Amino acid sequence: MRGNEADDAVMDSKTASPTREIYVSTDIEADGPIPGPHSMLSIGSAAYLRDKTLLGTFSANLEPLPGASGHPRTMAWWQTQPRAWEACRRDPRPPAQVMSDYRRWVERLPGKPVFVAYPAGFDFTFVNWYLVRFTGSTPFHYAALDIKSFAMAVLKTRFSETTKNSFPKSWFDDLPHTHVALDDALEQGALFCNLLAHHTTSENP
Repeated sequence: MRGNEADDAVMDSKTASPTREIYVSTDIEADGPIPGPHSMLSIGSAAYLRDKTLLGTFSANLEPLPGASGHPRTMAWWQTQPRAWEACRRDPRPPAQVMSDYRRWVERLPGKPVFVAYPAGFDFTFVNWYLVRFTGSTPFHYAALDIKSFAMAVLKTRFSETTKNSFPKSWFDDLPHTHVALDDALEQGALFCNLLAHHTTSENP
């Protein structure tokens, strides 16, 4: 869902299970490599069950942090992505409002939220910093699942060799990768669920 909104389609507390994992595939767009000196501009999350059932989505654009500025290299890259830049600057809201809404959305998911990203090291750094800075803590308990690391273990490859180009085509759904946060969260969430299904099948033939 677009426009700084959360999709509450399957947020029924009656179906909640404290042991069921909800994979919160998350992508962020930023104007630099680290939070603080630079800002998170957009966040998109898609909540999946392990069978690839999509429970809901969250999407929002954020105002830049006071005193922060874009990194020259990142801003040069943004110049090559005019549509994605336009999308992430549409109707931005104050970070405190966005992160409070985001935390409530995560906490209403009917199970244990697991942060999933590609690469988790980048996206989780921003989301964790913003959650702690603007809400006081994080519902993800300072842990994140990195899709590349998981794929490395499944494929039995070296980390440097583990790239999307090396993944089986069957792991990819026909979903766009646009550098719009929610689009990319949906795409990589489906990728993760396909990878998880492949791993489960391989372990239990």
